[in-house]
Amino acid sequence: MDSKTRLATSGSSDELFDLNLPLYPRSLAEQGGTVFFLLSTPAGRRLGLLAEAGAAVLGRFAGEPVERNGKTLLLCPLTHANAVALRAELSWLRPAPLGLATSAGCGDRLGLATPGHIRAARTVMAQTASNRSIKMIFCQQSIREMTRTGRSPDDVMDDATWAIFQEGWVEGAGADADHLKTAEDIDRCAAAGYTFFTIDPGSHVDSGADTAGPAALAARYEALPWGALETTPGDMQRAYHGKSFDLGVRAVSLPEETVVRAAVKYGGAVAHVAAMYRHLLKTKGRNGWELEVSVDETDTPTSQAEHLFIANELQRLGVRWVSLAPRYVGRFEKGVDYLGDVAAFEEDFKGHAIIAQAMGPYKLSLHTGSDKFSIYAIASGCTKGLLHLKTAGTSYLEALRATASFDPELFREILALAIERYETDRASYHVSGDLAKVPRPEMLSDSELPALLEQFDARQVLHVTFGSVLNSDRGYKSRLMAGLVAHEEIHYRVLERHFIRHLAPMLQS
Repeated sequence: MDSKTRLATSGSSDELFDLNLPLYPRSLAEQGGTVFFLLSTPAGRRLGLLAEAGAAVLGRFAGEPVERNGKTLLLCPLTHANAVALRAELSWLRPAPLGLATSAGCGDRLGLATPGHIRAARTVMAQTASNRSIKMIFCQQSIREMTRTGRSPDDVMDDATWAIFQEGWVEGAGADADHLKTAEDIDRCAAAGYTFFTIDPGSHVDSGADTAGPAALAARYEALPWGALETTPGDMQRAYHGKSFDLGVRAVSLPEETVVRAAVKYGGAVAHVAAMYRHLLKTKGRNGWELEVSVDETDTPTSQAEHLFIANELQRLGVRWVSLAPRYVGRFEKGVDYLGDVAAFEEDFKGHAIIAQAMGPYKLSLHTGSDKFSIYAIASGCTKGLLHLKTAGTSYLEALRATASFDPELFREILALAIERYETDRASYHVSGDLAKVPRPEMLSDSELPALLEQFDARQVLHVTFGSVLNSDRGYKSRLMAGLVAHEEIHYRVLERHFIRHLAPMLQS
């Protein structure tokens, strides 16, 4: 933050207002003769506007005006209404579709991490030797996480808006309504202005199809929602009989049993995605948004044949999407690197990339993508940049790392609660962290606490218990937030360093 305290008329050296308050220098922007900026006050951050007295723009914001020499300085709280008004004035704050560009989404459970994400993206793109860049999503949160953090789609959108404004990010960004399962979820996020809708049909995936015997498989096949799939059991099999898919490097046919197993496993998911897509068309029209399909949170990997089946069936039903997240081989667990044979991942991922190129093109998406440092460059190379990376909880872990450095006692209390809650909270996550391997808070000195964020088991224990921490009646959320605000530059530096490691490999190919 800059120590500037004076604001002058644009184009003039006259010092009109001595605020004696620190200004976020990157936030300074001029639009239509009005200067917009963000500053820090004892009561929290404030949006500032400096305009000609009586300017119409002043009436679109709620704040406290000060008049001097024909100018009005308006200081405004960071409310939802003021965020909406600011997005209306400054076009680069409005979310937009990203298309097929290499992209990354940075979830922010606390609403404080986006400046660090922005600084990382800015650093990486300044250092890359190629002419490629990464399109960013800073507004991203699943309905599940919103529920656990007590936030709404508007809250997530507004927190991202203020951070983008604070850091002067004018390159544009998307807004991801993540892991949507119902039409009601879509409606809430569409009303808030989201532009990237990730549909999660995981509850409609039948992973038992991989091992079902002939009789059980046939029964499940007949029981599929054929009306929603707009075909019949026989017609589906006939549609694939003798059909060859030209994937450029090779042609592929799907045997009848492969089609039946793929249909049993993913037919319900395809029908659900199609229904959600059509709801989006009615809600948002055809333009100004994009779709991602996610089947990553399932028990078994998506084979290349199943990927081909999903893409072909979605196209048959008229669905259009920009990225797809299969369930890849190996294990994508929360907060830790890829678990599995990296060479096997690369070989399998190449096949998925070929399908995505031939059937689209569309991007492959890495979900639960945080901290998968061993595969980012591989994924970028295989897809030639047709890649989307999705991160979320790792930013919360970095907030805890920062907190451990300036408030070790609070970190110890959070760690103790995480240990207490882990076995319950892990139920809805794919994690294998062993509680017995996590050092107890009293065993560690203050200087050793930040390094705990490098330990596999501790990372997962802290990662999946965020809801218990933030909703605890012990006041951890307010203390955590207050500390991060008071030490924001420490927090931002920790995040920037961490996210450079995520983003830089994505520009390698």
